[in-house]
Amino acid sequence: MGELKWYVVRAVSGQEKKVKGYLEQEITRQGIEAQIPQVLIPMEKIVEQRNGKKRVREKTFFPGYVMIEADLDNGEVLHTVQSIPGIIGFLGASEDKSAKNRAPIPLRLSEVNRMLGVADQAEETPERMDRPFMVGESVKVMDGPFNGFTGTVEEIFEERKKLNVMVKIFGRATPVEVGYAQVEKVA
Repeated sequence: MGELKWYVVRAVSGQEKKVKGYLEQEITRQGIEAQIPQVLIPMEKIVEQRNGKKRVREKTFFPGYVMIEADLDNGEVLHTVQSIPGIIGFLGASEDKSAKNRAPIPLRLSEVNRMLGVADQAEETPERMDRPFMVGESVKVMDGPFNGFTGTVEEIFEERKKLNVMVKIFGRATPVEVGYAQVEKVA
């Protein structure tokens, strides 16, 4: 048995979960769990605000890609992965047409740590807003004491997830600090 390395498999975009399911099903059916112990889709949590309600959903961090830890020294394992419906091929595979074996190129350890670090970090850190705001953009306050007021974004505090919005109160422009979840963009 060879060494386990990480590879990136190109999949049809939007079908990553389906490809992962097919792949895991085929791995257990053929009993090759030792050659392909892990199949991952790096995900991140996104906060959306619709109709004044906050929703958390997961989004694929690298659309169209699935990571696998595998020992591809055995040709059958390579063939099994490539024959799964929805898989286009391996990222970084040799494009030399004269080569009989188009061997996939494994990820470097630094790349694996960065990608797995991103996946681990998404589980630990709070979710991020899907729609960051821009200075000068019109927003409507949806929550808090200034509910219903409309103003323009003056400053963005990304690390605190807050905005400084200039709102007109009794005809006078007044700066108001609100959280991302308290406002929504005005079309």
